[in-house]
Amino acid sequence: MDLVGAAEIVSAVAVVIGFGFAIFELRRYRQRRTRESMLEMVKSYQTLEFAVALNRLVDLPDGLSKQQIEHHLGEDIRFISLLMTTWEALGVVTYKREIDLDLLEDFFSGPILLSWKKLRRYVEEMRRIGGRDTYYEWFQWLAERIEERETTAKPIPAHIEHKGWLVGG
Repeated sequence: MDLVGAAEIVSAVAVVIGFGFAIFELRRYRQRRTRESMLEMVKSYQTLEFAVALNRLVDLPDGLSKQQIEHHLGEDIRFISLLMTTWEALGVVTYKREIDLDLLEDFFSGPILLSWKKLRRYVEEMRRIGGRDTYYEWFQWLAERIEERETTAKPIPAHIEHKGWLVGG
């Protein structure tokens, strides 16, 4: 083997190793980003305001009009606005694939679907009054994606699905 042939082999091996390293680093980056997204999601929603918003939502009767919700909540309507803008933002970042839909569902599928069930009429009236179909469009998009996924596979509660977690690894 001459010197040129040996150099070509070394060069090819270096390219393959470099490519393998790039793939390895890309996977690590994605894992780190997923973990960081998860931690940010947990931290950002562990607030008193978010907890109050969810509690106020649960207390709302189903099917209320915009006016009825505003009357029922009074000043606390701000908590529902917080909830809807949160779901709106999460819809956008999920669509942009900054947060994985599976991860989001693990955290919020129930509250998002409950929110859409109770606030759908409210949002539709806001759109009609404001003349903009884009009000809370990503909140709706997110709820509909979760609903679609749950029609093909019903969610299994974590306490059931992962019952043997410590035992089975």
